[in-house]
Amino acid sequence: MSKFGAVRRAGVVVLAVNLLLAAAKGAVWLQTGSLAVGSEAVNSLADSVYSVVVLAGLYLTTQPPDFEHPHGHERIEPFVSLFVALGVFAAGGLVLWRSTTSILTESITVTTGPLAVGVLVGTAVVKYLLYRYCLYVGEETHSPALVATGLDNRNDILTAGAALVGVVGARLGAPVLDPVAAGVVSLGILYTGWEIVQDNVDYLVGSAPPEDLRAEIVEQALAHPEVRGVHDVVAHYVGPEIDVSMHVEVEGDRTLREAHDIETDVVEDVRQLPQVDDVFVHVDPKELGEWKDADDAHLSDSVVDER
Repeated sequence: MSKFGAVRRAGVVVLAVNLLLAAAKGAVWLQTGSLAVGSEAVNSLADSVYSVVVLAGLYLTTQPPDFEHPHGHERIEPFVSLFVALGVFAAGGLVLWRSTTSILTESITVTTGPLAVGVLVGTAVVKYLLYRYCLYVGEETHSPALVATGLDNRNDILTAGAALVGVVGARLGAPVLDPVAAGVVSLGILYTGWEIVQDNVDYLVGSAPPEDLRAEIVEQALAHPEVRGVHDVVAHYVGPEIDVSMHVEVEGDRTLREAHDIETDVVEDVRQLPQVDDVFVHVDPKELGEWKDADDAHLSDSVVDER
């Protein structure tokens, strides 16, 4: 299956699973009155709402390039992820408000049935499977929206566990644990929103990629047998993908055609890195000695091949 097909299918799976979980938790909440289960139902309902947005966003980002968007539509994804974060923050704030007011007003309902325990245990298992699935597809396709969804599912495992503590505590005669657990759930939801924002802001402001990836880019350029040095390497995010510009040093007696072939080869080699989108290469005669010492390079990489 193509990258675009895998991304779209993942979006459909996430939406379907979240709808089923929201329905199951909502039914149990109506029967038991558990605030912890109710907060989990709100969480799953929020997940379902933003899953619709994610699915629509993934459809847009997987559209092929056109005249107005010659580089494709992948740069929409960070905005989709931030919309997910807004929904997560809203859900977390609502659950926190409900748990706080329940404790302050002492309007706590004791849960006695096993349904709440069953639905929360089932939620943890399903969310773990969904977390692994979203993370795998998101990393394979470099989809920040799917990675964000995977993080949300990972934290849902912990929040379901916290809600389970509240339900069991209520059955054992400590009903205050129910709204307390709901409060813990809300903190987990809010933390998930913060993680999503933190991960996607770099995609929007053009931050540099991790240093190990920058080093890999330089290594790809130096792997060409005609390249003697690399300097002025600038790599930055444009959406979830990376644009790279660099100068490569070659023997000064190369013909224009030979220099062009070297440039083309380096561009293709660096583009083989799955995170990289566009590559711009300037060819310099190595006799000019334009590479810089590390102290003078600042944000540029300057590497000389001793071959």
